[in-house]
Amino acid sequence: MKAVIFHEFGGPDKLVYEDVPVPVIGRDEVLVRVKACSINHLDIWVMGGIPAYKISLPHISGCDTAGIVEKTGEDVLNIKVGDRVIIAPGLSCFKCSYCLSGHDNLCSSYRIIGAGTDGGYAEYAKAPAINIIPMPENLSFEHAAAFPLVFLTAWHMLITRCGLKPGQDVLVHAAGSGVGSAAIQVAKLAGARVIATAGSDEKLEKAIKIGADDPVNYTKEDFSRRVRELTGDRGVDIVFEHVGPQTWDKSISSLAKNGKIVTCGATSGPEARTDLRYIFSKQLTILGSIMGTRGELMEITRLMGQGRLKAVIDSVHLLKDAGKAQELMLSRKIFGKLILAV
Repeated sequence: MKAVIFHEFGGPDKLVYEDVPVPVIGRDEVLVRVKACSINHLDIWVMGGIPAYKISLPHISGCDTAGIVEKTGEDVLNIKVGDRVIIAPGLSCFKCSYCLSGHDNLCSSYRIIGAGTDGGYAEYAKAPAINIIPMPENLSFEHAAAFPLVFLTAWHMLITRCGLKPGQDVLVHAAGSGVGSAAIQVAKLAGARVIATAGSDEKLEKAIKIGADDPVNYTKEDFSRRVRELTGDRGVDIVFEHVGPQTWDKSISSLAKNGKIVTCGATSGPEARTDLRYIFSKQLTILGSIMGTRGELMEITRLMGQGRLKAVIDSVHLLKDAGKAQELMLSRKIFGKLILAV
């Protein structure tokens, strides 16, 4: 089969399009003929050799995959050849205390397909049968591949970790990113008011179309000061943070009393300054979050099928052009997800 693979760590220029063996499945696994796979920042970090992900080279990236079942293992039930499916990106043991208590994203052996294992930048991909989710009939393969990782992340951050309630104010950073555009929709679905930041007026116009209430161009104005103006100097109840040191201190100062800041990443670096006086004087809460549970993903998939949530796609590219697509993502000149069509 054809796949996009890297033999050494580095940037998008290390990706090559070449022939590799079709994955061999085990008794409880499923082989999927990939139709679409989305690109995530995690792909870039893994390719760069981030220490948190121990992978063997060569490696095939791709966390979000949608396709058609090609083959099933002997022990696989209720999944048949020809089914249109999504591969859930999180790999959990479903045996440890975390998994058994419904917190499978905290599994002691938790990994992400395409990071901890080979993924969907290929004509075929394999996954445990428990990771196979039926595709809603009304979704295209491109839309099915665009939502799992980012919507699961946004849902877990806002709904599960923060307990977002109707009427609350939420500040969402980087509205043009995949996870940012997902967070806007999840927050609006929950009945919140969304203040969204982006680096261009064009991106903010698109953010408004998917539900943002108040746009803030951080290249033209101080977003923390603008948040104060928009909330009558109160601040927001929740800051959806995934940028890191570039926004962290002003995100903290944007919070109302008893507010919460929840973070899932650090695209601008791993270390950020925190003025502790804000934390104790305003009784703030700092929350970490990673991915989400299988139950949450099933609920999100149901809402996608009903059209109450919708993946935002910037553009679709051929598999062989994965390197160019990654370069486009790094340019930050996109809104939503980049998809590889296979």
